[in-house]
Amino acid sequence: MRTTARPQDKIPKPIPTETDVQDAITLLTEDHEHVKSLFEQYEELGDRAHVSKQKLALQICTELTKHATAEEEIFYPAVRAATKDDDMLDEAVVEHASAKDLIAQIISMEPTGDLYDAKVKVLSELIDHHVKEEETEMFPKARKAKLDLDALGAQVAARKEQIELPPH
Repeated sequence: MRTTARPQDKIPKPIPTETDVQDAITLLTEDHEHVKSLFEQYEELGDRAHVSKQKLALQICTELTKHATAEEEIFYPAVRAATKDDDMLDEAVVEHASAKDLIAQIISMEPTGDLYDAKVKVLSELIDHHVKEEETEMFPKARKAKLDLDALGAQVAARKEQIELPPH
């Protein structure tokens, strides 16, 4: 009988269905990990893989837009009310605004355009910084505040499903 799991033993989790309730922090953390893997895939593509890069960049932009919208509409207000930490949440909202600006620029560009790769790279770095702050500061405070994270998770998941983005 083995007692310790090895990385190669990890089996990917199935995509949650409506009957699977995930707490909000677990759901948002999984979003972070998914987008990080998309950025890593982007970085591995060659300089001439313009079609693949654009497809991945647009997928990243879509995932981030849905995630940020659900956080801003559902998770952040709940955390703000429970923790009264306005500075932390104000900073997160400003970081989202910067990300949205870069997302709009990336969506409107051709993948062969000057600065396309640079903008995707800066977006990746911005998101990496933002994720670290959420996961090390905001999420622990949210857990400590005894929020109903299961209910928030259900609301966040439902909101992400509702968001329809225009075709690019």
